[in-house]
Amino acid sequence: MALSLDDVRRIAHLARIAIDEEEARAVLQQLTGIFALIEEMQAVNTAGIEPMAHAQDVILRLRPDEVTEPDQHELFQSNAPSVEAGLYLVPRVIE
Repeated sequence: MALSLDDVRRIAHLARIAIDEEEARAVLQQLTGIFALIEEMQAVNTAGIEPMAHAQDVILRLRPDEVTEPDQHELFQSNAPSVEAGLYLVPRVIE
Protein backbone atom coordinates (compact mmCIF):
# COMPACT_ATOMS: atom_id res chain seq x y z
CA MET A 1 0.00 0.00 0.00
CA ALA A 2 1.55 3.25 -1.14
CA LEU A 3 0.92 6.37 0.87
CA SER A 4 1.29 9.96 -0.19
CA LEU A 5 1.93 13.13 1.80
CA ASP A 6 -1.76 13.98 1.37
CA ASP A 7 -2.67 10.67 3.06
CA VAL A 8 -0.38 11.47 5.98
CA ARG A 9 -1.84 14.97 6.32
CA ARG A 10 -5.38 13.54 6.22
CA ILE A 11 -4.55 10.93 8.88
CA ALA A 12 -2.99 13.65 11.05
CA HIS A 13 -6.10 15.81 10.57
CA LEU A 14 -8.40 12.93 11.55
CA ALA A 15 -6.24 12.25 14.62
CA ARG A 16 -6.27 15.98 15.47
CA ILE A 17 -2.47 16.12 15.32
CA ALA A 18 -0.73 19.28 14.15
CA ILE A 19 2.02 18.25 11.75
CA ASP A 20 4.33 20.33 9.55
CA GLU A 21 5.89 19.34 6.20
CA GLU A 22 9.13 17.98 7.69
CA GLU A 23 7.27 15.80 10.21
CA ALA A 24 4.86 14.64 7.51
CA ARG A 25 7.76 13.46 5.34
CA ALA A 26 9.33 11.62 8.30
CA VAL A 27 6.03 9.96 9.20
CA LEU A 28 5.53 9.01 5.53
CA GLN A 29 8.90 7.21 5.50
CA GLN A 30 8.11 5.42 8.78
CA LEU A 31 4.64 4.33 7.64
CA THR A 32 6.01 3.17 4.28
CA GLY A 33 8.57 1.04 6.13
CA ILE A 34 5.90 -0.42 8.40
CA PHE A 35 3.63 -1.26 5.45
CA ALA A 36 6.55 -2.85 3.59
CA LEU A 37 7.26 -5.06 6.60
CA ILE A 38 3.57 -6.06 6.80
CA GLU A 39 3.53 -6.95 3.09
CA GLU A 40 6.70 -9.01 3.55
CA MET A 41 5.15 -10.92 6.46
CA GLN A 42 1.91 -11.51 4.53
CA ALA A 43 3.91 -12.97 1.62
CA VAL A 44 5.09 -15.89 3.80
CA ASN A 45 3.16 -19.11 3.16
CA THR A 46 1.62 -20.17 6.47
CA ALA A 47 -0.75 -22.82 5.12
CA GLY A 48 -0.85 -25.86 7.38
CA ILE A 49 0.90 -24.16 10.30
CA GLU A 50 -0.96 -24.21 13.60
CA PRO A 51 -1.12 -21.02 15.65
CA MET A 52 1.08 -21.09 18.75
CA ALA A 53 0.32 -19.83 22.23
CA HIS A 54 4.03 -19.29 22.89
CA ALA A 55 7.10 -18.91 20.70
CA GLN A 56 8.91 -21.69 22.55
CA ASP A 57 7.62 -25.18 23.30
CA VAL A 58 7.29 -24.74 27.05
CA ILE A 59 4.95 -26.37 29.52
CA LEU A 60 4.02 -24.75 32.81
CA ARG A 61 4.85 -26.77 35.86
CA LEU A 62 1.65 -27.03 37.86
CA ARG A 63 1.57 -27.61 41.57
CA PRO A 64 -0.77 -30.22 43.00
CA ASP A 65 -4.22 -28.90 43.86
CA GLU A 66 -4.10 -29.52 47.60
CA VAL A 67 -5.45 -27.62 50.60
CA THR A 68 -2.50 -26.03 52.37
CA GLU A 69 -4.23 -23.89 54.98
CA PRO A 70 -6.74 -24.88 57.67
CA ASP A 71 -10.39 -23.77 57.43
CA GLN A 72 -10.69 -20.52 59.42
CA HIS A 73 -14.15 -19.54 58.18
CA GLU A 74 -15.72 -19.46 61.64
CA LEU A 75 -12.77 -17.53 63.10
CA PHE A 76 -13.08 -14.83 60.44
CA GLN A 77 -16.85 -14.59 60.83
CA SER A 78 -16.55 -14.25 64.59
CA ASN A 79 -14.97 -10.81 64.01
CA ALA A 80 -17.62 -9.67 61.52
CA PRO A 81 -20.27 -7.20 62.72
CA SER A 82 -23.16 -9.10 61.03
CA VAL A 83 -23.35 -12.69 59.81
CA GLU A 84 -26.33 -14.78 58.72
CA ALA A 85 -26.28 -18.37 57.40
CA GLY A 86 -22.51 -18.22 56.90
CA LEU A 87 -22.66 -14.99 54.86
CA TYR A 88 -21.39 -11.52 55.74
CA LEU A 89 -24.15 -8.92 55.94
CA VAL A 90 -23.34 -5.43 54.71
CA PRO A 91 -25.37 -2.22 54.53
CA ARG A 92 -27.36 -1.60 51.36
CA VAL A 93 -25.49 0.77 49.05
CA ILE A 94 -27.95 1.20 46.18
CA GLU A 95 -31.62 1.71 46.87
